[in-house]
Amino acid sequence: MLDPPCNLVAFVDDDPHIRHATEQTLQLAGFEVVAFATAPEALANIDAAFAGVVVTDIRMPRMDGRSFFRRIREIDNDIPLLFITGHGDVAEAVDAMREGAYDFIAKPFAAERLVGSVRRALEKRSLVLDNRRLRRLADSAAATELFIGESVSINALRATIRQIADADVDVLIEGETGVGKELLARTLHSLGGRRGRPFVALSCGAIPESSLDIELFGHEAGAFSTSPRRRPGRIEMAQHGTLLLDDIETATPALQHKLARVIEEREILPIGATEVRHVQFRAVAASRTDLAALVNAGEFRRDLFYRLNVVRLRVPPLRERRADIPLLFAHFLSESANKFRRSAPNLSDAVRRHLLDYDWPGNVRELQHFCERVVLGLETTPLAQSQTFDVSLSDRVDRFEESILIETLTATRGDIRATMQRLQLPRKTLYDKLKRHEIDIDAYRAEHKTSPR
Repeated sequence: MLDPPCNLVAFVDDDPHIRHATEQTLQLAGFEVVAFATAPEALANIDAAFAGVVVTDIRMPRMDGRSFFRRIREIDNDIPLLFITGHGDVAEAVDAMREGAYDFIAKPFAAERLVGSVRRALEKRSLVLDNRRLRRLADSAAATELFIGESVSINALRATIRQIADADVDVLIEGETGVGKELLARTLHSLGGRRGRPFVALSCGAIPESSLDIELFGHEAGAFSTSPRRRPGRIEMAQHGTLLLDDIETATPALQHKLARVIEEREILPIGATEVRHVQFRAVAASRTDLAALVNAGEFRRDLFYRLNVVRLRVPPLRERRADIPLLFAHFLSESANKFRRSAPNLSDAVRRHLLDYDWPGNVRELQHFCERVVLGLETTPLAQSQTFDVSLSDRVDRFEESILIETLTATRGDIRATMQRLQLPRKTLYDKLKRHEIDIDAYRAEHKTSPR
């Protein structure tokens, strides 16, 4: 369901008589009106979620209409703004329309002219917000799909992602190579309020010491004879977005020092600049190792660790969530088959045993590449030498899941707690799967009962 149409008008004019009369005109036309005497007052009440349009005079004290318009564009480029102008300001209003203003209305004007323009602007704003909401839903579905699994750890991770996506906090992500740390960072970005803003990844171990300042902070035009144009640094490029500090554990002491200061103060000074610039971004640091252990060993700055460690997420390795392997395997196999325009191969016993027994040191990335090799017929081990069954991929995955349940129950002698722990499944999910596969847990308990002496 889409959001209701926009109906809100922010009207700004320093003349109290004009402000009151125009407010009444718009209210009689059915609009919800919020009137302000100055542009700064209006700015304090407008953000990117503002579900309406702005109508403003050009000539105002403290901040004129053109400056106000530029500030509105910084908040959200798609908020329609209409100017009310005197005859002497028409040329200025036309220039503003070239910059993106929605419309201008010259004084004196008929009420119908103002109402008609506002109504069209509100229709445009409604369409923009509806499209954003649909994109947000699509991003949410895609991001949720990328963290496939029913294990306790993945369910908890998904819940935390949803909880903090919109929170303005820095995040530390820890996990082995291939578990999806960058994917998690991008998911946080796409599900949160910074979606649509830049996502900038900085590989901390790949920046030469000699070019740290240029890479991080950039330089002004003419700062170097060989670079006549201004070059923004990676931090400024992430303005209002997300800065991923990838492999943060590989950062040199010099880089750690600079990052600690920027993250604390949210200010940069490009080379050649005379004044600091304020930057606003979410920092997401990704580490393959336990940063706290590096801090205790004196190999990582304690202050930087605590500034990054506002929210700490751990992405579990695949061997700790084996119950998710069938779902991931099915997803990647189908994805690979579509990518290479081939039919998905059948699930052989050899493949099933490999998926179950292998430790997957490369984690999800290794599993994905394994699926690609199987689909391409490049897996030369017995894994790809499969017997053909006339069953669908979902049926084959169901069989695989059933075999895992049976093997685990056999190993645990029907101990439900031990089975939950080994498969990393909540109790309800485990019982739902047992019911779906018609597995009688009591049979495994009875099978292992010792005979009376």
